[in-house]
Amino acid sequence: MVSFKRQLQLDKYATSAFLFGPRMTGKTYLLRQLAPQKYVDLLDPEIELQLRQTPKFFWEQLQTLKKDSLVIVDEVQRVPVLLDYVQKAIEELGLRFILSGSSARKLRRGGINLLGGRAADLRLHPLTLEEAGSKYSLAQCLHYGSLPKVVSLVLSGDLADAKRILRSYATTYIKEEIQAEALTRNVGAFQRFLHVAVQGNGQVLEFSNISRECSVPMSTVKEYYSILEDTLLGQFLWPWDRSERKKARPKFYFFDCGVVRALQNRLDDPATSEENGIFFENFFFREMVKYRDYLEKPHEFSFWREGDHEVDLLISDGRGIRLGIECKSGKVMPSESTIRNFRKRFPKVPLWVASMRDQEPRLLKDGVEVLPWAEVLKRYRYPGCRVQKVLDDGNELV
Repeated sequence: MVSFKRQLQLDKYATSAFLFGPRMTGKTYLLRQLAPQKYVDLLDPEIELQLRQTPKFFWEQLQTLKKDSLVIVDEVQRVPVLLDYVQKAIEELGLRFILSGSSARKLRRGGINLLGGRAADLRLHPLTLEEAGSKYSLAQCLHYGSLPKVVSLVLSGDLADAKRILRSYATTYIKEEIQAEALTRNVGAFQRFLHVAVQGNGQVLEFSNISRECSVPMSTVKEYYSILEDTLLGQFLWPWDRSERKKARPKFYFFDCGVVRALQNRLDDPATSEENGIFFENFFFREMVKYRDYLEKPHEFSFWREGDHEVDLLISDGRGIRLGIECKSGKVMPSESTIRNFRKRFPKVPLWVASMRDQEPRLLKDGVEVLPWAEVLKRYRYPGCRVQKVLDDGNELV
Protein backbone atom coordinates (compact mmCIF):
# COMPACT_ATOMS: atom_id res chain seq x y z
CA MET A 1 0.00 0.00 0.00
CA VAL A 2 1.13 3.55 -0.76
CA SER A 3 1.84 5.82 2.21
CA PHE A 4 1.24 9.56 2.22
CA LYS A 5 2.89 12.46 4.01
CA ARG A 6 0.11 14.44 5.65
CA GLN A 7 -0.11 18.19 5.99
CA LEU A 8 -1.30 17.84 9.58
CA GLN A 9 1.66 17.05 11.84
CA LEU A 10 0.47 16.09 15.32
CA ASP A 11 3.93 16.10 16.90
CA LYS A 12 4.18 19.88 16.60
CA TYR A 13 1.38 20.46 19.12
CA ALA A 14 2.56 20.78 22.72
CA THR A 15 -0.94 21.05 24.20
CA SER A 16 -3.82 18.62 24.43
CA ALA A 17 -5.94 18.34 21.28
CA PHE A 18 -9.06 16.85 19.78
CA LEU A 19 -8.51 15.24 16.38
CA PHE A 20 -11.77 15.02 14.46
CA GLY A 21 -12.22 13.48 11.04
CA PRO A 22 -14.51 11.18 9.06
CA ARG A 23 -13.86 7.46 9.09
CA MET A 24 -11.00 6.21 6.89
CA THR A 25 -9.23 9.57 6.66
CA GLY A 26 -6.16 8.21 8.49
CA LYS A 27 -6.61 9.36 12.10
CA THR A 28 -5.42 6.09 13.64
CA TYR A 29 -2.45 5.95 11.26
CA LEU A 30 -1.32 9.42 12.37
CA LEU A 31 -1.83 8.58 16.03
CA ARG A 32 0.26 5.42 15.69
CA GLN A 33 3.20 7.54 14.47
CA LEU A 34 3.42 9.19 17.88
CA ALA A 35 5.06 7.73 20.99
CA PRO A 36 2.43 8.01 23.73
CA GLN A 37 2.92 6.71 27.24
CA LYS A 38 -0.62 5.31 27.06
CA TYR A 39 -2.84 4.42 24.09
CA VAL A 40 -6.53 3.66 24.66
CA ASP A 41 -8.19 2.12 21.60
CA LEU A 42 -11.96 2.34 22.06
CA LEU A 43 -12.46 0.46 18.79
CA ASP A 44 -11.46 -2.61 20.83
CA PRO A 45 -14.83 -3.94 22.08
CA GLU A 46 -13.38 -5.29 25.34
CA ILE A 47 -11.70 -2.00 26.26
CA GLU A 48 -14.81 -0.04 25.32
CA LEU A 49 -17.05 -2.29 27.40
CA GLN A 50 -14.76 -2.19 30.42
CA LEU A 51 -14.47 1.61 30.43
CA ARG A 52 -18.14 2.11 29.68
CA GLN A 53 -19.06 -0.05 32.68
CA THR A 54 -16.35 1.25 35.02
CA PRO A 55 -14.93 4.55 33.73
CA LYS A 56 -13.08 5.06 37.02
CA PHE A 57 -10.55 2.46 35.83
CA PHE A 58 -9.39 5.07 33.30
CA TRP A 59 -8.61 7.56 36.08
CA GLU A 60 -6.78 4.93 38.12
CA GLN A 61 -4.64 4.08 35.09
CA LEU A 62 -3.83 7.75 34.46
CA GLN A 63 -2.56 8.21 38.00
CA THR A 64 0.33 5.81 37.28
CA LEU A 65 1.75 8.15 34.61
CA LYS A 66 4.38 10.86 35.08
CA LYS A 67 3.70 14.53 34.51
CA ASP A 68 3.78 15.62 30.82
CA SER A 69 3.06 12.07 29.63
CA LEU A 70 1.13 11.82 26.35
CA VAL A 71 -2.13 9.87 26.40
CA ILE A 72 -4.03 8.99 23.21
CA VAL A 73 -7.69 7.99 23.30
CA ASP A 74 -8.89 6.78 19.89
CA GLU A 75 -12.62 7.22 19.08
CA VAL A 76 -13.33 8.93 22.39
CA GLN A 77 -16.98 9.60 21.46
CA ARG A 78 -17.70 5.94 22.20
CA VAL A 79 -17.30 6.61 25.95
CA PRO A 80 -17.89 10.38 26.41
CA VAL A 81 -17.78 10.18 30.20
CA LEU A 82 -14.00 9.74 29.97
CA LEU A 83 -13.79 13.46 29.20
CA ASP A 84 -14.49 14.21 32.86
CA TYR A 85 -11.33 12.33 33.81
CA VAL A 86 -9.39 13.89 30.93
CA GLN A 87 -10.12 17.35 32.27
CA LYS A 88 -9.20 16.24 35.78
CA ALA A 89 -5.93 14.70 34.56
CA ILE A 90 -4.95 17.83 32.61
CA GLU A 91 -5.48 20.02 35.66
CA GLU A 92 -4.27 17.76 38.48
CA LEU A 93 -1.74 15.39 36.87
CA GLY A 94 -0.30 17.61 34.14
CA LEU A 95 -0.94 15.05 31.42
CA ARG A 96 -1.31 15.81 27.70
CA PHE A 97 -4.03 14.18 25.61
CA ILE A 98 -4.85 13.65 21.96
CA LEU A 99 -8.48 12.56 21.67
CA SER A 100 -9.66 11.35 18.28
CA GLY A 101 -13.20 11.01 17.05
CA SER A 102 -15.37 10.71 13.95
CA SER A 103 -18.43 12.31 15.55
CA ALA A 104 -18.69 15.50 17.57
CA ARG A 105 -22.36 14.90 18.29
CA LYS A 106 -22.08 12.53 21.24
CA LEU A 107 -19.10 14.42 22.62
CA ARG A 108 -21.10 17.62 22.82
CA ARG A 109 -23.87 15.79 24.58
CA GLY A 110 -21.31 14.05 26.77
CA GLY A 111 -19.57 17.18 27.98
CA ILE A 112 -17.01 18.32 25.39
CA ASN A 113 -17.50 21.91 26.58
CA LEU A 114 -15.90 20.93 29.87
CA LEU A 115 -12.57 21.03 28.04
CA GLY A 116 -13.13 24.52 26.69
CA GLY A 117 -9.77 26.23 26.28
CA ARG A 118 -7.81 23.15 27.40
CA ALA A 119 -7.56 21.36 24.05
CA ALA A 120 -6.97 22.44 20.47
CA ASP A 121 -9.58 21.46 17.86
CA LEU A 122 -7.82 19.80 14.92
CA ARG A 123 -9.39 18.37 11.76
CA LEU A 124 -8.16 15.59 9.53
CA HIS A 125 -9.67 15.47 6.06
CA PRO A 126 -9.26 13.09 3.13
CA LEU A 127 -6.03 13.68 1.21
CA THR A 128 -5.44 16.97 -0.53
CA LEU A 129 -4.52 16.40 -4.15
CA GLU A 130 -0.99 17.53 -3.26
CA GLU A 131 -0.81 14.89 -0.50
CA ALA A 132 -2.04 12.25 -2.94
CA GLY A 133 0.96 12.99 -5.15
CA SER A 134 1.61 13.90 -8.76
CA LYS A 135 0.60 10.45 -10.06
CA TYR A 136 -2.98 10.93 -8.84
CA SER A 137 -4.88 13.13 -11.27
CA LEU A 138 -7.73 15.57 -10.82
CA ALA A 139 -9.92 13.31 -12.98
CA GLN A 140 -9.23 10.37 -10.65
CA CYS A 141 -9.96 12.53 -7.63
CA LEU A 142 -13.32 13.64 -9.06
CA HIS A 143 -14.25 10.02 -9.76
CA TYR A 144 -12.79 8.08 -6.82
CA GLY A 145 -12.35 10.81 -4.22
CA SER A 146 -9.36 11.08 -1.89
CA LEU A 147 -9.72 8.68 1.03
CA PRO A 148 -6.13 7.45 1.63
CA LYS A 149 -6.88 3.74 1.21
CA VAL A 150 -8.90 4.37 -1.96
CA VAL A 151 -6.17 6.55 -3.47
CA SER A 152 -3.59 3.89 -2.66
CA LEU A 153 -5.66 1.22 -4.42
CA VAL A 154 -6.27 3.41 -7.48
CA LEU A 155 -2.55 4.19 -7.75
CA SER A 156 -1.85 0.45 -7.53
CA GLY A 157 -4.31 -0.19 -10.37
CA ASP A 158 -6.76 -2.08 -8.15
CA LEU A 159 -9.90 -0.23 -9.21
CA ALA A 160 -12.24 -3.08 -8.26
CA ASP A 161 -11.21 -2.97 -4.60
CA ALA A 162 -11.29 0.82 -4.60
CA LYS A 163 -14.90 0.73 -5.79
CA ARG A 164 -15.72 -2.01 -3.29
CA ILE A 165 -14.50 0.11 -0.38
CA LEU A 166 -16.43 3.14 -1.59
CA ARG A 167 -19.64 1.14 -1.99
CA SER A 168 -19.30 -0.30 1.51
CA TYR A 169 -18.64 3.10 3.07
CA ALA A 170 -22.31 4.07 3.27
CA THR A 171 -23.27 0.71 4.78
CA THR A 172 -20.47 0.95 7.34
CA TYR A 173 -21.34 4.55 8.11
CA ILE A 174 -25.02 3.83 8.64
CA LYS A 175 -24.30 0.75 10.73
CA GLU A 176 -21.51 2.13 12.90
CA GLU A 177 -22.32 5.82 13.14
CA ILE A 178 -26.09 5.94 12.94
CA GLN A 179 -27.24 2.67 14.49
CA ALA A 180 -24.42 2.04 16.94
CA GLU A 181 -24.38 5.61 18.18
CA ALA A 182 -28.19 5.81 18.28
CA LEU A 183 -28.19 9.12 16.43
CA THR A 184 -31.62 8.43 14.97
CA ARG A 185 -34.15 5.71 15.69
CA ASN A 186 -35.56 5.55 12.16
CA VAL A 187 -32.61 4.25 10.13
CA GLY A 188 -34.86 3.47 7.14
CA ALA A 189 -36.00 7.09 6.88
CA PHE A 190 -32.41 8.25 7.21
CA GLN A 191 -31.35 5.96 4.36
CA ARG A 192 -34.07 7.45 2.14
CA PHE A 193 -32.92 10.93 3.09
CA LEU A 194 -29.28 10.07 2.34
CA HIS A 195 -30.20 8.84 -1.14
CA VAL A 196 -31.98 12.12 -1.87
CA ALA A 197 -29.30 14.28 -0.23
CA VAL A 198 -26.47 12.97 -2.41
CA GLN A 199 -28.47 13.75 -5.54
CA GLY A 200 -28.50 17.40 -4.44
CA ASN A 201 -24.83 17.54 -3.49
CA GLY A 202 -23.41 21.03 -4.06
CA GLN A 203 -26.77 22.52 -5.05
CA VAL A 204 -28.94 25.06 -3.27
CA LEU A 205 -31.17 23.18 -0.84
CA GLU A 206 -34.95 23.34 -0.75
CA PHE A 207 -35.76 21.61 2.53
CA SER A 208 -39.45 21.38 1.69
CA ASN A 209 -38.74 19.49 -1.55
CA ILE A 210 -36.38 17.07 0.22
CA SER A 211 -38.99 16.54 2.93
CA ARG A 212 -41.54 15.62 0.28
CA GLU A 213 -39.20 13.21 -1.51
CA CYS A 214 -38.13 11.48 1.72
CA SER A 215 -41.63 11.38 3.24
CA VAL A 216 -40.36 12.85 6.51
CA PRO A 217 -41.13 16.23 8.16
CA MET A 218 -38.98 19.21 7.18
CA SER A 219 -37.74 19.48 10.78
CA THR A 220 -36.48 15.89 10.51
CA VAL A 221 -34.69 16.70 7.24
CA LYS A 222 -32.83 19.54 8.96
CA GLU A 223 -31.99 17.22 11.84
CA TYR A 224 -30.63 14.64 9.40
CA TYR A 225 -28.41 17.26 7.78
CA SER A 226 -27.12 18.19 11.23
CA ILE A 227 -26.24 14.50 11.76
CA LEU A 228 -24.25 14.55 8.51
CA GLU A 229 -22.42 17.65 9.70
CA ASP A 230 -21.76 16.29 13.19
CA THR A 231 -20.41 13.02 11.81
CA LEU A 232 -18.22 15.09 9.45
CA LEU A 233 -19.72 13.65 6.26
CA GLY A 234 -20.27 17.12 4.85
CA GLN A 235 -20.95 20.74 5.64
CA PHE A 236 -23.22 23.61 4.75
CA LEU A 237 -22.05 26.57 2.71
CA TRP A 238 -24.32 29.49 3.54
CA PRO A 239 -25.15 32.43 1.26
CA TRP A 240 -23.59 35.75 2.20
CA ASP A 241 -25.87 38.29 3.79
CA ARG A 242 -25.19 41.24 6.08
CA SER A 243 -27.93 39.94 8.35
CA GLU A 244 -27.38 36.50 9.86
CA ARG A 245 -31.12 36.33 10.46
CA LYS A 246 -31.88 36.51 6.73
CA LYS A 247 -29.55 33.72 5.63
CA ALA A 248 -31.45 30.84 4.05
CA ARG A 249 -31.23 28.18 1.33
CA PRO A 250 -27.66 26.96 1.83
CA LYS A 251 -25.69 24.49 -0.23
CA PHE A 252 -24.43 21.23 1.24
CA TYR A 253 -21.15 19.67 0.13
CA PHE A 254 -20.28 16.09 1.02
CA PHE A 255 -16.73 15.48 2.21
CA ASP A 256 -15.56 13.26 -0.66
CA CYS A 257 -16.46 12.97 -4.34
CA GLY A 258 -15.85 9.21 -4.43
CA VAL A 259 -18.25 8.56 -1.55
CA VAL A 260 -20.89 10.70 -3.28
CA ARG A 261 -20.51 8.78 -6.54
CA ALA A 262 -20.79 5.50 -4.63
CA LEU A 263 -23.95 6.66 -2.87
CA GLN A 264 -25.32 7.72 -6.25
CA ASN A 265 -24.41 4.29 -7.68
CA ARG A 266 -22.38 6.01 -10.40
CA LEU A 267 -18.89 4.58 -9.87
CA ASP A 268 -19.04 2.60 -13.12
CA ASP A 269 -20.42 5.49 -15.18
CA PRO A 270 -18.51 8.40 -16.70
CA ALA A 271 -19.64 11.77 -15.38
CA THR A 272 -21.69 14.07 -17.60
CA SER A 273 -20.38 17.59 -18.22
CA GLU A 274 -22.90 18.93 -15.70
CA GLU A 275 -21.81 16.38 -13.08
CA ASN A 276 -18.17 17.23 -13.74
CA GLY A 277 -18.96 20.86 -12.98
CA ILE A 278 -20.61 19.98 -9.66
CA PHE A 279 -17.86 17.56 -8.64
CA PHE A 280 -15.16 20.07 -9.56
CA GLU A 281 -16.88 22.73 -7.46
CA ASN A 282 -17.20 20.19 -4.60
CA PHE A 283 -13.53 19.24 -4.92
CA PHE A 284 -12.32 22.84 -5.00
CA PHE A 285 -14.40 23.91 -2.00
CA ARG A 286 -13.20 20.93 0.03
CA GLU A 287 -9.55 21.62 -0.89
CA MET A 288 -9.97 25.18 0.36
CA VAL A 289 -11.49 23.91 3.61
CA LYS A 290 -8.59 21.48 4.08
CA TYR A 291 -5.93 24.15 3.66
CA ARG A 292 -7.82 26.62 5.83
CA ASP A 293 -8.02 24.09 8.65
CA TYR A 294 -4.47 22.77 8.34
CA LEU A 295 -2.93 26.24 8.14
CA GLU A 296 -5.31 27.61 10.81
CA LYS A 297 -6.36 30.57 8.67
CA PRO A 298 -9.01 32.83 10.26
CA HIS A 299 -11.30 32.71 7.23
CA GLU A 300 -14.99 32.04 6.75
CA PHE A 301 -16.48 30.77 3.51
CA SER A 302 -19.84 31.59 1.93
CA PHE A 303 -21.29 32.05 -1.55
CA TRP A 304 -23.00 35.02 -3.16
CA ARG A 305 -26.36 34.85 -4.88
CA GLU A 306 -28.65 37.64 -6.05
CA GLY A 307 -31.38 36.74 -8.51
CA ASP A 308 -29.80 34.75 -11.34
CA HIS A 309 -26.29 35.85 -10.41
CA GLU A 310 -23.98 33.72 -8.29
CA VAL A 311 -20.32 33.40 -7.28
CA ASP A 312 -19.32 30.05 -5.82
CA LEU A 313 -17.04 31.09 -2.98
CA LEU A 314 -16.46 34.21 -0.90
CA ILE A 315 -13.56 34.38 1.54
CA SER A 316 -14.03 36.67 4.51
CA ASP A 317 -12.48 37.48 7.85
CA GLY A 318 -13.32 39.88 10.67
CA ARG A 319 -12.82 42.83 8.33
CA GLY A 320 -15.26 41.68 5.68
CA ILE A 321 -15.21 40.04 2.23
CA ARG A 322 -11.67 39.74 0.92
CA LEU A 323 -11.95 37.64 -2.26
CA GLY A 324 -14.48 36.01 -4.59
CA ILE A 325 -13.78 32.78 -6.49
CA GLU A 326 -15.90 31.27 -9.27
CA CYS A 327 -15.25 27.61 -10.23
CA LYS A 328 -15.50 26.72 -13.91
CA SER A 329 -15.02 23.26 -15.42
CA GLY A 330 -15.87 24.33 -18.98
CA LYS A 331 -15.20 27.18 -21.37
CA VAL A 332 -18.11 29.40 -20.32
CA MET A 333 -16.96 32.24 -18.08
CA PRO A 334 -19.04 34.43 -15.71
CA SER A 335 -21.42 36.66 -17.65
CA GLU A 336 -20.84 40.39 -17.90
CA SER A 337 -24.04 41.00 -15.96
CA THR A 338 -22.89 38.74 -13.11
CA ILE A 339 -19.53 40.51 -12.97
CA ARG A 340 -21.28 43.89 -13.05
CA ASN A 341 -23.63 42.96 -10.21
CA PHE A 342 -20.77 41.48 -8.19
CA ARG A 343 -18.79 44.70 -8.61
CA LYS A 344 -21.81 46.71 -7.54
CA ARG A 345 -22.27 44.63 -4.40
CA PHE A 346 -18.57 44.25 -3.54
CA PRO A 347 -16.65 47.25 -4.89
CA LYS A 348 -12.93 46.58 -5.39
CA VAL A 349 -13.12 43.00 -4.08
CA PRO A 350 -11.01 40.83 -6.41
CA LEU A 351 -12.87 38.16 -8.39
CA TRP A 352 -10.97 35.14 -9.64
CA VAL A 353 -12.06 32.23 -11.81
CA ALA A 354 -10.59 28.85 -10.77
CA SER A 355 -10.55 27.12 -14.14
CA MET A 356 -10.39 23.38 -14.69
CA ARG A 357 -9.40 23.82 -18.34
CA ASP A 358 -7.07 26.84 -18.48
CA GLN A 359 -3.35 26.13 -18.25
CA GLU A 360 -2.23 29.78 -18.22
CA PRO A 361 -3.58 32.87 -16.42
CA ARG A 362 -5.59 35.38 -18.43
CA LEU A 363 -7.48 38.59 -17.74
CA LEU A 364 -11.14 39.26 -18.55
CA LYS A 365 -12.99 42.54 -18.58
CA ASP A 366 -13.31 44.45 -15.32
CA GLY A 367 -10.10 42.89 -13.98
CA VAL A 368 -11.44 39.36 -13.49
CA GLU A 369 -8.52 36.90 -13.48
CA VAL A 370 -8.90 33.42 -14.94
CA LEU A 371 -6.39 31.11 -13.26
CA PRO A 372 -5.62 27.39 -13.41
CA TRP A 373 -7.33 25.88 -10.36
CA ALA A 374 -4.04 24.62 -8.93
CA GLU A 375 -2.65 28.16 -9.05
CA VAL A 376 -5.57 29.47 -6.99
CA LEU A 377 -4.97 26.79 -4.34
CA LYS A 378 -1.25 27.54 -4.39
CA ARG A 379 -1.86 31.23 -3.86
CA TYR A 380 -4.18 30.46 -0.97
CA ARG A 381 -1.79 28.05 0.69
CA TYR A 382 1.64 29.66 0.52
CA PRO A 383 2.39 32.74 2.68
CA GLY A 384 3.79 35.77 0.91
CA CYS A 385 2.16 35.09 -2.45
CA ARG A 386 -0.41 37.36 -4.01
CA VAL A 387 -3.55 35.95 -2.45
CA GLN A 388 -2.07 36.58 0.99
CA LYS A 389 -1.63 40.24 0.14
CA VAL A 390 -5.21 40.40 -1.12
CA LEU A 391 -6.55 38.75 2.01
CA ASP A 392 -4.31 40.76 4.34
CA ASP A 393 -4.64 44.28 3.01
CA GLY A 394 -5.65 44.37 -0.63
CA ASN A 395 -9.26 45.52 -0.77
CA GLU A 396 -11.98 47.53 0.84
CA LEU A 397 -14.17 46.13 3.55
CA VAL A 398 -17.71 45.06 2.78
